[in-house]
Amino acid sequence: MAAAAWSTGRSGAMDVTRRLAEICGPPFARLAGAADDVAGRQARWVAVPGDPERAADVLRLAAAHDLTVVPRGAGTKIDWGAAPDHVDIMLDTGRLAGIGHVAGSRHGRAGNQHPHPPAPATHLGPRATADRRAVNRVATDQVVVDQVVEVGAGTPLRAAQAALGRAGLRLALDAPSPGATVGGVLAADEGGPLGHHHGDPGEQVVGVRYLNADGELVSAGDGSPGLELARLLCGSQGALGVLLSATLRVHPVPADQVWVSLPVWTPADARDLVRSVRDARLDPAAVELDLPARMRPRPQPDDPAAVAARARHPSMFRRTTPPTGAGTFTVLIEGDPVDVAERVDVLLGLFGDGATIDRSAPQWWRRYPFGPGDTALRIDAPSTDLHAALYALHDVAGGPVPIRGSVGRGVVHAALPATLPAERVASIVDGVRTVLFARRGRCVVVAAPPPVRRVVDLWGHLMSLPRLRAAKEYLDPRQRLAPGRLPGGL
Repeated sequence: MAAAAWSTGRSGAMDVTRRLAEICGPPFARLAGAADDVAGRQARWVAVPGDPERAADVLRLAAAHDLTVVPRGAGTKIDWGAAPDHVDIMLDTGRLAGIGHVAGSRHGRAGNQHPHPPAPATHLGPRATADRRAVNRVATDQVVVDQVVEVGAGTPLRAAQAALGRAGLRLALDAPSPGATVGGVLAADEGGPLGHHHGDPGEQVVGVRYLNADGELVSAGDGSPGLELARLLCGSQGALGVLLSATLRVHPVPADQVWVSLPVWTPADARDLVRSVRDARLDPAAVELDLPARMRPRPQPDDPAAVAARARHPSMFRRTTPPTGAGTFTVLIEGDPVDVAERVDVLLGLFGDGATIDRSAPQWWRRYPFGPGDTALRIDAPSTDLHAALYALHDVAGGPVPIRGSVGRGVVHAALPATLPAERVASIVDGVRTVLFARRGRCVVVAAPPPVRRVVDLWGHLMSLPRLRAAKEYLDPRQRLAPGRLPGGL
């Protein structure tokens, strides 16, 4: 306890410890341990409130003692982004979990939204289930009703998907982080392959409930003027507000799914394939690329006689391993079985004899190319220009770098090994950003070892920084929520 009293004084620290135990219950409030850090910055206390009211009490206590608060879900991305200036209370959202109910959100046929906020969940306990009777999409000549569901921030994403799956529904969220919570996915705006068709996680949000820095509960729903501001919480890593729950769009589970893959050897191969898929108007659910660090030269074409001897595809669905040393370009087709079969046939015609078909995802699907200790990069660029950044990365790094991600929408991740000196990483990042600057792209350092963090600009040039600064000043003027976690030291 003495170690935790360095700024509030011993008596103040004892009072904070006692009050947190009263608010959360003795088993759910404690002094932080060695594992309770945010990007290497040690917390002082950990509080796990059991409901929104108790979470608000934690924030009011922090305001009374001028303490900082950083929210934490499952901690799968706690080392992403910049380290906060300091962390007093780590607010764990693990008990703010559960699924409310499925409801309707009304939209005009032309896409204009009408004020009709989804009904809030009556409870967010772990036993809450979706109302199967409200599952069907209702269409009339006047309006279309989309289904939405309210999910507690601390709900594990896979638990939410499993519960909705029993009603034939799913969220269009497929973040690669194993064990991630819904709140954590939104706080990092962590997208997955399905983002190609459905957009980033923030685009799935139609309502939120969150706490501001003073512990005041704020609700914003479909049609509310505050929803645009509330959506800034997506990607803010808890520095603008503490997300309690989110009302998200839900979609029917597709009747059929097929993954069509083709070996590739260069970023230019992937660019040409993205263009072909787009021009064919196949409406894929996802378009992904995996380029390993160790790739062999492109093999010479097979003998024409041998190619002719092989059947186009012996059966409608077969499992084949791509050539050793090749990368993989994979397209996911979803929908009605007959429609899927027709689109897969078109795709096979585009890809040719090297294509393979499967009803399950490749092993690398929804997995990052980086591991603990690596410097993780996120590269965003128009899909037509992404290949230039990947070639630049290869050149400045002095060789192949593992690349994986949603090439169809121009978002991929890359991994630089932990053994690279920090100055070398900085020069690589600068080289890639130079190429991306003229192509309306960005390279962000998602995660990195402490030596790299000290010498590398994690964010690079950010056009939206003035807007972000204004939001921080409006929502958290006293810098209580994860100070320094956002770009520009906000």
